[in-house]
Amino acid sequence: MKKSEKEQIVADVREKISRAKGMFFTDYSGITVEQATELRREFRKSGIDYKVVKNTLARKALESVTGYDGVYKSLAGPTGIAFSYDDPVTPAKIIKKFHDKNEKLSCKVCVIDKQVFDGAKLDELSKLPSRAEIVASILGSIQAPISGIVGSINAVFRDLVGVIDAIEKKKAA
Repeated sequence: MKKSEKEQIVADVREKISRAKGMFFTDYSGITVEQATELRREFRKSGIDYKVVKNTLARKALESVTGYDGVYKSLAGPTGIAFSYDDPVTPAKIIKKFHDKNEKLSCKVCVIDKQVFDGAKLDELSKLPSRAEIVASILGSIQAPISGIVGSINAVFRDLVGVIDAIEKKKAA
């Protein structure tokens, strides 16, 4: 590989690192081509970039962006990096699901909002709610009191109509 190609890869990875809210460094050894294609398809559906990078090039890209010193020791063997730009825990869910299904693809290290976690924390991270789930929960909590008030107002009007109907029937009789 030419020096200019290596520099381009480092620049590309550096740009992805600087934008990413979550990064998951995986060991993809033992995965078949079909499984790798399936994994990439799942990542693509969720808007996650997955890139296989030489460890030396990944290290150079990480060194140019501060705060990732804890990742260096995990850069050994085949390394694939999942970059998440919107929701930092979505790759954890995909990797966990893939690992449970195929018994392959181990997580070396996870980085969420510049905090480095050991790959063993993948189970815990995969159980965290996604951003969409948190937003839906908050909106549900906000909407619950409002719908209760609307129900109470409707009940008052329904009871008032019932009373008026009863008075009308009594006067008619």
